[in-house]
Amino acid sequence: MEPLCPNLDLIPTPCSPISPRFPKPTSLSLPLYRFSFSDRSVNRKWRASAAKSEAREPFGQEMIGSIGKGFLAFSVAAAASYSLCFDSPAMAESLTVAFPVSRTTEVNSVQRTLVEAWGLIRETFVDPTFNHQDWDLKLQQTMVEMFPLRSADAAYMKIRGMLSTLGDPFTRIISPKEYQSFRIGNNGNLQGVGLFINTEPRTGHLVVMSCVEGSPAARAGIHEGDQLVEINGEKVDGVDTEAAVQKLRGQVGTTVTVKVHSGNDLGSDASIKEVKLPREFIKLSPISTATIPHRTPDGHLTKTGYVKLSAFSQTAAADMENAIKEMKSQGVHSYILDLRNNPGGLVKAGLDVAQIWLDGDETLVNTVDREGNLLPINMVDGHAITHDPLVVLVNEGSASASEILAGALHDNRRATLVGHRTFGKGKIQSVTELHDGSALFVTVAKYLSPALHDIDQVGIAPDVQCTTEMLNSPKESMSKEQMSSVSSIEADSCVLVAEHELDIQESKGTAS
Repeated sequence: MEPLCPNLDLIPTPCSPISPRFPKPTSLSLPLYRFSFSDRSVNRKWRASAAKSEAREPFGQEMIGSIGKGFLAFSVAAAASYSLCFDSPAMAESLTVAFPVSRTTEVNSVQRTLVEAWGLIRETFVDPTFNHQDWDLKLQQTMVEMFPLRSADAAYMKIRGMLSTLGDPFTRIISPKEYQSFRIGNNGNLQGVGLFINTEPRTGHLVVMSCVEGSPAARAGIHEGDQLVEINGEKVDGVDTEAAVQKLRGQVGTTVTVKVHSGNDLGSDASIKEVKLPREFIKLSPISTATIPHRTPDGHLTKTGYVKLSAFSQTAAADMENAIKEMKSQGVHSYILDLRNNPGGLVKAGLDVAQIWLDGDETLVNTVDREGNLLPINMVDGHAITHDPLVVLVNEGSASASEILAGALHDNRRATLVGHRTFGKGKIQSVTELHDGSALFVTVAKYLSPALHDIDQVGIAPDVQCTTEMLNSPKESMSKEQMSSVSSIEADSCVLVAEHELDIQESKGTAS
């Protein structure tokens, strides 16, 4: 599951095309963008404020971009001229690029996709130097390389090769089939094996972030931190996340064979195991809850609400709000929010979840665009549904939207963080559907926590490490027989540390 971005309105703006240099041109459309944040939710509002009044907000909603009206013209002759207009304060210009047009219909279609992708990168990619290369020249070179090809697959490989020169593993293109699968996953229903995987940015390896509880992958003993090596006998070195996910998913009743390196011993061949996994219906309910009876240091018996958020899907905020309200009705007076092994998802969902816990006009996250402009994203007249004490559990599997949420709650002094340092993905991608149904992911900004802490490749350090040595809880003195009757949640050492931190918050009479 890949982390996505806040809400995006794409507003097409007309511009005057440059006339093509060949007769009988065919007009096509290219996307032109003006960006603005908005959230049409009645109950949840947030805004982006910029230091400069004309600053752009280049972020995308959950997967669906709109194609605006621009102009692209080409001839059916042996060469063509693409005319592009850019409607951006930074890119207020037009550009004409001449190149040979393929006589193979399917390759010709991919040529159009190439120009769409190139234009979006030119307009929005976070690095304005494009990894210190001439991006206009790169388009011409890729077009020439694509010209003699005879298949769409080979042509798409040229686009992927062009994108790889940006040096950013999160900027990539996926096929129409992969994109459809990706959207299904974010809606919360899929057919597959129950693996959350992500690309480790430092190594490029595909790493298991978590398994859906009770899924085929979990039953086979695959764990967080394991490295995916092969799928159905094909090595996955260099394969992007969506392509790998597409290989894992499939019709219920079929199987897929995967080979993984154990996360405990990645350097040894002995740590490799191969398992055959049946594909099943996987219901991605992002929320699971429990009520934990808790005895405070002064002997009072209270109830702590435990909320496990596994992914930031479209329903995450609404599901969490319902869960909190239900637990409040049961007499819960403190909460543990578990973001461990949550790989992210929709950034907008993360922002909406933050507002369940925060009041006022607090800053939720800061973004830094390609010009270096700092853009805070703030709540608008927020009203938390509870002010009870809160502890957030994090670990090295907490990434992207999880880190945004953890940072928002921590830096606004709403929650104590317990666990281990988070993953460290501090980049935001927009996602745009292209004319052929494929989709382009573009890294459009970095994000910083409300207190301006850089997260990318650094992560967030918890306030309290999750170690049993620092516990001072009545459960420590339980006998083995007593412990055997305690649920796995209550026996979780990090949960025990979290309960201890809640006691500290209660004694101070503050939420954090």
